Amino acid sequence: MSKLLIKPAAQSQVHQVTPQSAGWSYVGFSVHDLAQGQTLECQQQGRELCIVILTGTANITVGEQTWLKVGGRTSVFVDQPPGAVYVPASEMVTIEAQDAIEVAVCSAPGQGKHGSNGEARLIDPNTMSQEVRGQTTNTRYVRNILPETQAADSLLVVEVITPSGHWSSYPPHKHDRDASPEETLLEETYYHRLNPPSGYAHQRVYTDDRSLDETLSAQDRDVVLVPKGYHPVGVPHGYTSYYLNVMAGPTRQWHFFNDPAHEWMLEKK
Repeated sequence: MSKLLIKPAAQSQVHQVTPQSAGWSYVGFSVHDLAQGQTLECQQQGRELCIVILTGTANITVGEQTWLKVGGRTSVFVDQPPGAVYVPASEMVTIEAQDAIEVAVCSAPGQGKHGSNGEARLIDPNTMSQEVRGQTTNTRYVRNILPETQAADSLLVVEVITPSGHWSSYPPHKHDRDASPEETLLEETYYHRLNPPSGYAHQRVYTDDRSLDETLSAQDRDVVLVPKGYHPVGVPHGYTSYYLNVMAGPTRQWHFFNDPAHEWMLEKK
């Protein structure tokens, strides 16, 4: 199996991706299933966190701050923002499930309260702007959970719905050069969900010189690592795709470069 494709574990900790396990420098990502009443404590020295309640409802505590009934979504496929809390580097966060929850813990290097982020905060769902990208069978729906317009040191977090038979992260683009403003270096994880869950999505990860060129079939709850290269996603007929993206790199800006072989389709007719 490809080193870029990570299968879920049949336990409460569904995924645990670290910079060490991924072989890169910035992004960490985990997914946990908690039953009602269960708690999860997270603390990573020198790393900031974005807690995303993908489904269900939780109480979240950081220091003396507690936010009640965060989330409430019954499915990642409903048109509703997730619950999310930003946690500065090295701070402890406690997540208490009020009902069964699926929670993602996104992490990247941070400077703590003295960085650009300040205190822990509940991310206002009203700030999670949703945008439509692409046209016809390239249409997809992007929700900005922690974009570069919101304070953080390294993390960028978005979620995307791609309809049946559509393409996403397309035309193929990459962000693996530290050459802002033309392009920024950002590692990236894709956490895939499919509706119905028996489905799959195709994701290709490739570089210009084809030293990396893999086409992966991502099933429900798989993670795909994108250390470099272009990384388009195709969704077969009959299934809807959801994925949660976590990105981080030396510069907290998302500047991407389209594959020149396919950029022609963006030209106005």
